[in-house]
Amino acid sequence: MSFQIIINIALQFSIISLVGISFFLIFNTGKYYAIHHSAIIALGGYFTFFFHRKFGVSLPISIFSSIIITGLLGLFIEFFIFKNLRKKSSETFFMIIASLGIYVIMQNLISIFWGDDSKTIRVGEVEVGNIFLGAYITDIQIVIIIVSIILIVLSLFFLKYTNLGKKMQAVSSNEELSNIFGINSNHVILWSFGVGSALAAIAGILIILDTDMTPSTGFKYLFYGVVAMIIGGVGNFKGLIAGALILVTAQNLSAYYIDSKWMDATAYVILILFLVWKPLGFSGKRLRKVEI
Repeated sequence: MSFQIIINIALQFSIISLVGISFFLIFNTGKYYAIHHSAIIALGGYFTFFFHRKFGVSLPISIFSSIIITGLLGLFIEFFIFKNLRKKSSETFFMIIASLGIYVIMQNLISIFWGDDSKTIRVGEVEVGNIFLGAYITDIQIVIIIVSIILIVLSLFFLKYTNLGKKMQAVSSNEELSNIFGINSNHVILWSFGVGSALAAIAGILIILDTDMTPSTGFKYLFYGVVAMIIGGVGNFKGLIAGALILVTAQNLSAYYIDSKWMDATAYVILILFLVWKPLGFSGKRLRKVEI
């Protein structure tokens, strides 16, 4: 097997893991599938493109501004929409429908402001890249892998060892009991949206730095992140990382032995197989929940 496949797996694993973690933080506390999160991913890339290519702002400042704005947008959506829905004791179904509506609105706004054509930050000709053990990898792809690994490790450290991370886990386990013990669940969920949106923005930025981006790009990557979470077991951080590795390995092997057109189909097949035979993920363990 070509070493190029290993590099492709590492690159795709980095992005999907980061997207999966950003969604994991929101889902674990909010308890619904935030479909609009895919638009947040795309906006991370589009804001960077907007500041850097349209206004000539330096790339580091453009990236920083994009992360801050997108994170604040996630906070805004949670505070003014989903917080009010939870106050009304809305069912998960209505939360998902609301999230879908927000996604449609945001994607159409992206199309209005930036068009439906592909956008990229790259300038000049596409570089061949560095040769490593007979495989090609560009400088930006090396940066993507390193940055993603650092953020994955920091996210794990954040959840396990920081006060806010522990509160997020408590709210995820039982929101009502957390409130009884003095944890403000609304405050924690708000922070989850902010941190998750910022990580999603970083993922979107890394995507547009390496490849082209369209208004619907975020949805594809969010789908992969959700599949990885289902494979590893919902609510299992380490399982999510393992699930991402299983998913991207299967996709790249199918592309190598069959055809690259089968990569998306492979993700759907894996999703269906796990939903039918392993709905709790490969760990097979149910989440513990303390009832009052």
